[in-house]
Amino acid sequence: MLKDQHILRIPGPSPIPPSVGRAMNQTMIGHRGKETKELLERILPKLKSVFGTKQDVIPVAGSGTAGLEMAVSNAAHPGDDVLVIVSGAFGDRFAKICQAFQLKLHRIDVEWGEAINPQTVQEYLQEHPEIKVVFATYCETSTGVLNPIETLAKTVHESSDALLVVDGVSCLGGVEANMDEWGVDIYVTGSQKAFMLPAGLMFIAASERAWKVIEENPQPRFYLDMRVYRKNLEKVSTPYTPALSLLFGLEQVLNLMEEEGLENVYQRHILMRDMTRAAFKALDIPLLTTDEDASPTVTAVHPADFDAEALRSVVKEQFNLTLAGGQQHMKGSIFRIGHMGYCSPADVLQTISLLEIGLVKIGKDIQLGKGVQAAQEIYLQQEEK
Repeated sequence: MLKDQHILRIPGPSPIPPSVGRAMNQTMIGHRGKETKELLERILPKLKSVFGTKQDVIPVAGSGTAGLEMAVSNAAHPGDDVLVIVSGAFGDRFAKICQAFQLKLHRIDVEWGEAINPQTVQEYLQEHPEIKVVFATYCETSTGVLNPIETLAKTVHESSDALLVVDGVSCLGGVEANMDEWGVDIYVTGSQKAFMLPAGLMFIAASERAWKVIEENPQPRFYLDMRVYRKNLEKVSTPYTPALSLLFGLEQVLNLMEEEGLENVYQRHILMRDMTRAAFKALDIPLLTTDEDASPTVTAVHPADFDAEALRSVVKEQFNLTLAGGQQHMKGSIFRIGHMGYCSPADVLQTISLLEIGLVKIGKDIQLGKGVQAAQEIYLQQEEK
């Protein structure tokens, strides 16, 4: 094994394209100078396309969790009733942030591995008209579920006057977002997933109806005050020191997405999902969620007759292949494969091949090549379309 060859297949941080790494190594510039203004002028319009919005997308130096806190502290007034739909670990994080701001928390808990049911949300909102904000997770990273945000947004707005805030951290840039068309009021995402950057940058956008709530919100906030960022964007600037190296990289990421074409980016992620799922089905290894609910950016595998942690350990030791484990009560019972951002069908085939060897190493009775063949067949079917 080459010690410096690291095969990273977790749902973030994800691998970084070489051209993006080179872009981030550019000579530092003054963050209040002409060069930074010109950089932002090139970046900001392209971010709108990824979000599917005509609204400003605000880049902020901070993690995805900072983005979740920014959404909570700006969208919810002190003491508001809010609903958090918890379909996994990151929905639960939204709930904890709401509790930290002493909001009146309502929860709908969804079975891990299942998608949000908009009808359940509709019934809850009709019973609780006092709810001002609904928080949901687009891709629940901990389970590999892509929630039906388009349908959920329609349901929320038909059933209440509540804002819909969506955590898109582990999927925006890899799946369609369509913020304006669907009626999402606030979208949040981070840099280290499908955006193919290191951690440390997050993005947030708000609808006009959300901005009305944000502008009138007496909730104390300082660094994460969206109003200050919006005011500075009018001058094509940032209120505080930007993460310039990450912005250099972001420009190249957006160029790569534009060169490939966003629709092709989304189709590539769907293809990688389908190849991965077909492989495990061929090997008769259960998956956590259904085909209908499965995310194009991460797959959760739920083995019935072997130790998930033993498999992760052996492929790490043998090939320096890093997979993600389960979280909270699913720790040790599932493993997760990230296929997002700087990842191709060739990477999926490599990962499946190495996992087959790992399965044999831990004593699982499989036919070598069966999973790879199934993934290859999905790839060839896609090529014929």
